[in-house]
Amino acid sequence: MSGILTDAKTLAYINLYGILGTLENLCELDPGARALLTNKKPIVLGIQVKDGPAATLTFKNGYCRMEDGIAPCNILLPFSSCEKFNGMIDGTVTPIPAKGFQHIKFLLKDFTALTDRLTKYLRPSAEDLKNEDFFNLSTSLMFYLISVAVSQIGNHDKIGKFSASNMVDGDILLSIAGGPKATICVRNNHLVTLKKGTDDPRSMMEFSSMKLARDLFDGNINAVACIGSGTIKMGGMISMVDNMNRILDRVGLYLA
Repeated sequence: MSGILTDAKTLAYINLYGILGTLENLCELDPGARALLTNKKPIVLGIQVKDGPAATLTFKNGYCRMEDGIAPCNILLPFSSCEKFNGMIDGTVTPIPAKGFQHIKFLLKDFTALTDRLTKYLRPSAEDLKNEDFFNLSTSLMFYLISVAVSQIGNHDKIGKFSASNMVDGDILLSIAGGPKATICVRNNHLVTLKKGTDDPRSMMEFSSMKLARDLFDGNINAVACIGSGTIKMGGMISMVDNMNRILDRVGLYLA
């Protein structure tokens, strides 16, 4: 991944809120992930990155919830830089808890099993994608990850911030027909992703099917061509969607 095209701080925000944030959706949508946490004591994991993001993950009753910032937690993983945190995500850095050594088994066993399961869906084999249920779940998780990555790139990446600076206030509804929805909330050129729809979007973009969304995410088809053919529907204030699409073009660089 070229450092000229991407930066470590933006990647850290994507890795925390995007990748690890998708554990919420994994536990919600995948019974196998829920089973890893069922009948276990609730655990609260704080992740704090110096000069970068901080969030708290609560694992309880088979589900996961992420909150911004550090709340009271059982385990605290501090990282001295964005690069170190990104290293944990790509498997080259082993984190050392500042708090919660007695819960190290959770990190090594349950948390690792969950993140491995998430990786299986986010970086699937061609064979796995032949299974329709797996395909739909994998594509839904990719959709949530990408929708969160859009906001992080719009807020932190130099080129993304330029696109965000040209966006008027309002909500963009992003959706796959018959599938997941997300809302990109734009306020004062700052973007926040909600992993649910909105009844009052200022603009919208809808992919016609899971297959079409997957082909787009995998870079097999061109978004402009899809808009031309009507397999991607756009509406409302088109300038908002245009600028969001410019940010979307950068998502692939960070998730490569």
